[in-house]
Amino acid sequence: MIGHFLALLEEGMVLMGIGMGFVFAFLAILVLTMGGMSWVVKQLNKIFPEEVKIVEKPGKRANVSVDEAVAVAIAVAKLRG
Repeated sequence: MIGHFLALLEEGMVLMGIGMGFVFAFLAILVLTMGGMSWVVKQLNKIFPEEVKIVEKPGKRANVSVDEAVAVAIAVAKLRG
């Protein structure tokens, strides 16, 4: 009875080890592949750089009244203690 239990336990541990080995191998291959693809993209970006367009958004208001500036300063001072 105990020998049968130990045989089943041993078989279960072997299957678990094989399964974990496959998962580990898959994840290792995935990480290496992603790293390789990242390196390839970096090399391609050096050869074919993308044009970056800088978009400047104008501010909603160019000037702030003195009363608003004082109110903001008071609120910040009160918040900081």
